[in-house]
Amino acid sequence: MKDNFSTQAKGYSQYRPYYPQEMIDHIVSFVGNKDAALDVATGNGQVAGALANYFKTVYGTDISQKQLDNAVKADNIIYKEERAEVTTFGDSQFDLITVAQAIHWFDFDTFYKEIYRILKPDGIFAVLGYGLFSANGDAGKLLNHFYYDITGPYWDAERRYLDENYTTIPFPFEELETKCFTNQFTWTFEQLTGYLETWSAVQHYIKKNGTNPVDLVREELKGYWEKSDREVTFPLLLRIGRLKV
Repeated sequence: MKDNFSTQAKGYSQYRPYYPQEMIDHIVSFVGNKDAALDVATGNGQVAGALANYFKTVYGTDISQKQLDNAVKADNIIYKEERAEVTTFGDSQFDLITVAQAIHWFDFDTFYKEIYRILKPDGIFAVLGYGLFSANGDAGKLLNHFYYDITGPYWDAERRYLDENYTTIPFPFEELETKCFTNQFTWTFEQLTGYLETWSAVQHYIKKNGTNPVDLVREELKGYWEKSDREVTFPLLLRIGRLKV
């Protein structure tokens, strides 16, 4: 698993979009017992925090201690710095395991073998994510240009799984039918640019060129944003499954 987010861990905790409550409720509705849940590659802990309202104990793992230092806190959440593919958990420990916006970074074969080991036989595995957001008018056009043309060459190859709405990831589970969700926000310009600067491609650009690519569009984008409705819409991705017997 790659660590593309330690550098911008604080920004990640501040600006990454959250998942709507109805989506969390939908995932949890598939789960019978609610003793223990695990959020893999928890990042800022937003999903772990949401699950803490339902489960006796929630674990969150990440390879970035900086991410965990900025993660959501709750009395029943335990964070561990661990790789997704190799954990210290016991066999058949979890009623629910989630991965949000991260599975495309994993070694699929090794990770799924571990899921089959630590998920209870009647447990649920859920993959969450969100695709490229959209905005209206000239701001939306400029943001597409920023994504495809300016930062496009700097995205890791794994990004394609998100562009393909997670439909092409391996999924060796008994898949369950799920609802479709979107998420809409009204963002300030600071929230918009703060989110852009959490992109791994932006960090790759900075590392290679020594400059922030957001600065290439900042003033033009600000002008458009101040005249727009400031709404952004994220398509949400969700796949849910059970272990195949």
